[in-house]
This record gives sequence, C-alpha cells and structure tokens, in this order.
Amino acid sequence: MPENSWGVGPLNWRGLVDETLRRRKAEGMTQREHAALASVSVPTVAAFDRAELTLTLTKAFDILRVVGLIDEERTDGVQNAFVQESVKRWRTLIDTLPTDAPGRFLHGWYRIDYCLEGDLRSVSLTEYEDILRKAVTRHTGWPVFLFLSTPKLAPREVDGAIECWLATPGVDRTFDDAGHTDFWRGVPPGCQFLIRGYQEDGQETFPPGTIFDTTLPVWRLGEGLLHAEKLASLLRKSDDTPITVRFRAIYTGLSGRVLRSWANPLSDLLVEGHAARIDEAVLEVTVPAETIAERLGEHLFPMIASLYERFGVTGLTINRVKAETDRLLNNRVGSS
Repeated sequence: MPENSWGVGPLNWRGLVDETLRRRKAEGMTQREHAALASVSVPTVAAFDRAELTLTLTKAFDILRVVGLIDEERTDGVQNAFVQESVKRWRTLIDTLPTDAPGRFLHGWYRIDYCLEGDLRSVSLTEYEDILRKAVTRHTGWPVFLFLSTPKLAPREVDGAIECWLATPGVDRTFDDAGHTDFWRGVPPGCQFLIRGYQEDGQETFPPGTIFDTTLPVWRLGEGLLHAEKLASLLRKSDDTPITVRFRAIYTGLSGRVLRSWANPLSDLLVEGHAARIDEAVLEVTVPAETIAERLGEHLFPMIASLYERFGVTGLTINRVKAETDRLLNNRVGSS
C-alpha cells in the first residue's frame, strides 16, 4: 500500500451515518425535511440511514452537506446552501399558519430552483429586485416568481434576499388554494427558489391528493427555464457572454395520484399509466441559457419522462413534449 503522506485515514462510513443521524436529531429535523434540504428523495435518505453502500457519492455528499459534514469548495455549493436557507425560511413562515392552512401544502408540493453561472454583472439587492420584475415571463396567468401589487404580498428585501410569500396571513386574496400560495426567494447574481402546492388540490370536483395533471409540469418547468433565460439576458455582461443554467425540480406527494388531463383536456399530451407508487421525483438539467426558448422541448423532455415514469408511463416521445412547449411559447398573458 502506498505511503499516506497526507495523514488521511480510511473512511468510517458507519461513523459518518451515525453522526449525521445524531445531528439531524439534535436539530429536530425529520427524514422528509432532510431529503428536501438535500434535494434528494426520501428513499435515498432512508438508504443512507441504513448505511447502504449503493448510494452515489453525489447523493451521499448532498445528505452530509445539510448537517455540516462536508468541507469543500464547489460550484454548486452556493446553490445548495441557498436552497437550504430558502427551505428553512419557508418552514419558519408556515409555522405561523393554522395546521389545515392551504399554504402548508398538506398534500404535497413541487419545488424549482436554479442558479446562473458565467460572467454576470454585480448588482445590488435593490437593483436585483427591479431586474426580477422585468424577468417575469407571462405565458400563463400565474407565472413563476410572480410580482403582485398588493403591498403585503409584494416581493421585498429580507435578510439579503428578495422574498415573496403569497400565504401571508390577514390578506384578502382572490385565490387561497395550495396552487396559489407560493413562496419564492432570489439572490444576486442569479439564484432562484420557488415552492408551490398543486393546483389540482384546490378543485371541488375531486378530492385533494388524488390526481396529477399531465400538462401542468411541462408548463411550470417550462416557465422556470424561460425565467432563467430572461434573467440571464438581463444579467450577462455582454450579448455574447455564455451563461449556464443549473436547474432542478422536486415533486412530492405523488404516491396514490393518477394522471389526468385536467388543466387542458384538449392537449395532445394524453398519457395513461397507473397510480404513482413512488412519492417523489427529483429532476435536474444543466443547459446553456441562450438555447432555452429555441430548444425548450428538448431540455424539458428528460425531466418530464422521468417524472411520468413514477406513474408507469413509458414510451413518451420528445415530439409530444415539443407540441406542448410550442403551445406554451405561443401563449401570452397580459400583466397582472
């Protein structure tokens, strides 16, 4: 065996797992909360807790990082730290809500986060708020990273970030269901986080937690990528500056839901499967910002295909996803 000149000992995997569990318990964190902060699935955290050796290093590092057991410098460390801060902030806010409040997303939620990488302009937090207002893409009536004019619901500066919480108590709202009580947060130079409940769960025609719309993920994830493209165009130092988007999404509360074409019954994206047997889906893609609108369907396809696999759907074609993204891109909605 080569001489160990760095004083590095063998990895004590069981010891790392035990210390992780100790720190999680000390922080009062549940397994589900740990998974959300690490951007991994609950089954992945469960496998980690059993000290299984089949986990990838990436997933193990994501779990260890949450409890402060990773000392590193890496490009996505900023994004992970930002997401963890954002999740903790959201959990602090919802602690003020009644236990049955829609803003708690009792039947599940989905989360989008992304960070821009490249030669970006340095801007103040006040400037960043103005840029975010310009970056809103209006292809639907309730776009991601929405700006509302109601003072108590408008985005504002909080602890070095621009923050918006649409479930703020004591405010009269037209919509008060899980799908319209977003929490989002952003920091310069281009990291964004959004968590939102399911629009399907606010309908009276079927019980919450029972269906999952086929087209809404294409539209919502598509809006998220288009927002990143717009923000990159507003922050890049020059027109020919290449910007990369690290984009991620998590869907929770899937188990037992069935796919239904509810939001747009006339959509070409009609797929059949079974009720989801897996509760979560963790999706991610890294793409050049300047290609997003032009290749939206191509960028979305692997994420949508992976998501639909939870419902037993196989054989989804890229052309069907592109047909839906074309519909999204051609749909324009006026300012709120």
